[in-house]
Amino acid sequence: MPFHVRRSAAVLASLLLCAGVVPAHASPGGSPRIVGGDEASTTTTPWVVALTTSAGAFFCGGTLVAPTKVVTAAHCVTQALATGGMTTKAPSSLRIVAGRTDLRTKDGLQVRISSVWADPDFRDVGTGHDVAVLTLARTVPYRTLPLVAAGDTSAYAAGVMATVLGWGRVGENAAPSPTLQSVQVPVVADKTCAAEEGDFDATGMVCAGYPQGGKDACAGDSGGPMVVDGRLVGVVSWGDGCARAGKPGVYTRLASYRDEVSAQLGA
Repeated sequence: MPFHVRRSAAVLASLLLCAGVVPAHASPGGSPRIVGGDEASTTTTPWVVALTTSAGAFFCGGTLVAPTKVVTAAHCVTQALATGGMTTKAPSSLRIVAGRTDLRTKDGLQVRISSVWADPDFRDVGTGHDVAVLTLARTVPYRTLPLVAAGDTSAYAAGVMATVLGWGRVGENAAPSPTLQSVQVPVVADKTCAAEEGDFDATGMVCAGYPQGGKDACAGDSGGPMVVDGRLVGVVSWGDGCARAGKPGVYTRLASYRDEVSAQLGA
């Protein structure tokens, strides 16, 4: 069975909260890079934020799209109910960290969450709707990133270069990076992705990566931004392994959920 590093909230929790958390005091491990990427900085990308538990353990990424709003993945902020269905995590259990390139430092701000919205149709990353919006308990003084327009198709054309950022694992079996990383990957044609990823659905997902692999997001980058031409066009969602040949990363196609997300920005 493939190693599904971003297949479900349960897998993410076991991988990161049990084996690969990066509290503020953690020491670095492994190569200091997202898979195949480069060092990045919140000075130039101040809209990238880290999601942590109330105790400070890192587990996902997010994007500041308004002074009190963060877009992330639904699987980062939901949990399955024993009776079936999903529920959002308690806002009191979550924090965002903004303006902190190195999670081992005290730079920037740690901010409480006042409310959590996840797409009500989300059940599992393989069925889409993997998008959520966090409302912060206070405004933060960092530049925000514009959202892709509803119905935009240009950002998802095959070959368009996208930038992905996060503090996730630097390899399938490596530790998360304590410092922010970025990687550029080309958008993959929907037809190609459908042939390579069985759960792919172009109505709400988009793939990006190289045929030979080598560059990708990984566990812990979930919820983080996929950026094209200065716009948030996608959210890191799932993938089979990390940077494998013929297995591109799968992202939430944000243009498909633009209206739902926009409705939350005014809430």
